[in-house]
Amino acid sequence: CCSLSPAMESSEVESDILRRVRALLRELDGHHPSCQSDRGMLRWTLHKKIDQNPSTSCVLVRILVKELERAERGDLRHYIIPLLHTLMYTLVQAPCIPDELCARVYDFCKRLLTLPKPFCTIGLDYASRLKVERTAPGTLYQRMVCSEHSLCSAPYPFQERIFIFADPELLPEAICTALVTDTEAARVSQSPRGCMSCVVTHALQAALGDTCDIHSLRARLQALPPGDVEHWFQQVVAAVEYAGSEGGSERSQHTARLERIYRGLLGSLPAGNAPQEGLQGTPLPNPNISFHLWTEDEQLWKELVLFLRPLSQSCEPDCLGQDLDPLPDCACCEQSRFSVLSTDSGIERDLPAQEEPCAADTEHSRLHRKGGIKKKLSPLDSVSFLQAGSGGPAGKHSGKPPGRSGMPPEPAAPLQRLHTARVVLLGDDRILGRLAQAYHSLRKRETRRVFLTPRLNLQFYHIPVVPGQPQPSAAADHAGPEELCEVAGYLGRADPWYESNINILCHMIPKLATMPSSPSKALLTDLFLTDVIAYYARMGTQPVCFQVHAVKVLFRDPAQEPAEDVFVTELLTQVQDSPSLRELSTTKRKTTLEGPGIDLTVTYRKVVLSEREKELALCLRSTGLLMKAIPADEAAERGWLSVTITEIVRSSNLAGRSFSAVANRLKTRNIKIRSPEQRPFTVRLDKDSRRTYRDVIGLEVSPCLEPSYCLQRTRTMKCSPHEAEDVGLVKYLPKSLLLPINTFAGVIQ
Repeated sequence: CCSLSPAMESSEVESDILRRVRALLRELDGHHPSCQSDRGMLRWTLHKKIDQNPSTSCVLVRILVKELERAERGDLRHYIIPLLHTLMYTLVQAPCIPDELCARVYDFCKRLLTLPKPFCTIGLDYASRLKVERTAPGTLYQRMVCSEHSLCSAPYPFQERIFIFADPELLPEAICTALVTDTEAARVSQSPRGCMSCVVTHALQAALGDTCDIHSLRARLQALPPGDVEHWFQQVVAAVEYAGSEGGSERSQHTARLERIYRGLLGSLPAGNAPQEGLQGTPLPNPNISFHLWTEDEQLWKELVLFLRPLSQSCEPDCLGQDLDPLPDCACCEQSRFSVLSTDSGIERDLPAQEEPCAADTEHSRLHRKGGIKKKLSPLDSVSFLQAGSGGPAGKHSGKPPGRSGMPPEPAAPLQRLHTARVVLLGDDRILGRLAQAYHSLRKRETRRVFLTPRLNLQFYHIPVVPGQPQPSAAADHAGPEELCEVAGYLGRADPWYESNINILCHMIPKLATMPSSPSKALLTDLFLTDVIAYYARMGTQPVCFQVHAVKVLFRDPAQEPAEDVFVTELLTQVQDSPSLRELSTTKRKTTLEGPGIDLTVTYRKVVLSEREKELALCLRSTGLLMKAIPADEAAERGWLSVTITEIVRSSNLAGRSFSAVANRLKTRNIKIRSPEQRPFTVRLDKDSRRTYRDVIGLEVSPCLEPSYCLQRTRTMKCSPHEAEDVGLVKYLPKSLLLPINTFAGVIQ
């Protein structure tokens, strides 16, 4: 049979790509593919097809630009952000894109600035990236690889890492084991030398185009020793970053500079002798992903500190007294203080021996010293470790402590966030409740001694996973998959692209983990899961913020201190069974007369039409109540509590006395509940049976305040005790503690 002509083959490729893009758009409209196994994999298969044939990347970019312009003319705004993310992800990996095509994308992004959020936010971000990419082709690819793999480079010192956290008590062991194996295999397969070679190859091909002999270039880099590869890598990074910076050179000068590097790297082989085989792409390495089983409460904070300052790089105590970085009291402090490391433990027996002890001196020391046990702190909790961690480019400052002459210190240079931690939470709403606890604890720790805040850009992501068989710890929750994934359901309704690419993993990850071992299973798991997690972390930049609520729990025992906790999804109360026989008989007698449940006093604040808060009080008999913090509608305002109280209503008729349950619903931000008869009830937070409080007689729920706001307000009130409203710096600080979860578009109204 005769072979097809190049024109016919190109037409077939374009038709196939157009068909795949249209299938993506139909899925956004709710028309799912006939084959259920293709759900959530359309974007992945499209990009994998381009990876196999990089020369078709220009075809895909051209089709996506046309579809974007068509969506703009037809006012199909729900198409714009998914198409734009697909286009930019293709453009980053493309070996070479014509400038006229980049100009069309750039103009389209500028037109998005006239639209409301999130379109204008994403349009501005991508327009600024495209401006740099047009001047220095390959910049976006280079920056992504350098930051994700922490490749040392002075012109671009940024670092990123993806942390996957999973609760082993909520997920089956098979899922955790499969994810540990996949992420470890992906990490081991990426070497620094290989990533440097990819950066050099892609940058030279993006600038030189068809004249770059990609095969000779790869062979040359493979033959060079690691030191020489790093040398050429530094040369390329410096040239690309100089051209992409403000006031850099023109594109022609940038091309000439990279051509000289290309000639020097290949040696005798001149440019222009490349075989005419079309553009050969350079694969985008998988990012640095680490998987963590969440077994300790402070594990998140410890991993973030180790990311900024690994234990292997910590300084010895002898050298910690020099050039220590200041640690302010809180993130909102304007003045920095200089700490001095003390080696005095404060215990008498640790004092150094004196040559001629004096009785008076001994008595004086005994009056000021008390015997005790020296507590051995964790290396991560020591001040010296945190101060040593502030070294490096992000921690350098020009200020020095005042000397004996009393000269004031020079003003310290502002710190720059060179590290980005992308924390992916794997599980259902219960792990998000645990994240809210850890995030609140982290913010309180940062308020006492700031370390992470000025140096680390912290991003949160959520991938819902519901196991097929419930775990023993989750058996008491009695919740289905939809009830356990309320946050993911809300994010999917707010962002259709999140629904198509991330929510589908809810049931797919358990299936992949429990598949029998085979070469095809290993290939699918490794490629699909790693690529989807990387795509979500790279392109999901728009946060959806959820209000964290604080709860104060009052116990029946007066000697027991009230407990303080936080939740982000829901709070459930239920009547607690009476343990003693006397209480049980009293309860049965009262149940016969007044019905099941207990008497409750509910006090809450209601916002009236004039937007003023009005405090209301209810006295009723109830069997329990449920507070929902996640809105049922994506258009509803976040931050409110939807409270449903199961009220017991008594009615009398000819047949006698009867009782019926009525759902009493109210909406508020602050609510207090008391049991006047001291009858206990249970409180469960975030659907997690492990976070259940018993013997509760009262609780108070309100929006959780940002710890730095509380500290600054306390300081302000000491200076101005008569001020009722926020004044000074506290007026500009965020008041509520919000938990941001990144998606691709945020909330599309």
